[in-house]
Amino acid sequence: MAKKDTFRVVTRGANGEIRIKDYESAEPLLKMHSQVGTEDSSTDLALRGMPVFRGLIGPMPEGKTIIRYESPEVFETLTKEWGAAKPKRRRRRTASSDAATTES
Repeated sequence: MAKKDTFRVVTRGANGEIRIKDYESAEPLLKMHSQVGTEDSSTDLALRGMPVFRGLIGPMPEGKTIIRYESPEVFETLTKEWGAAKPKRRRRRTASSDAATTES
């Protein structure tokens, strides 16, 4: 299991753009935010024991080595976008198309 060693905070700037800031440890986050608990129910075992901060949603996994926290506004916006995205339709192969390709 890869060690998660990058703490990523995703917020929205005053002009509406997404801002991403990476930290090498939780120390800077502990200075900026109040810790209200620790993660104890994640299915990603590497996140268990990670801090939970007041005013941030997370921790959540992002890739193999990143622990992600989001502002509530960014979390809500990205979740709505993710939910509204239409999944790509997959075409099923039919028996007649399989037979046509094997006969040629």
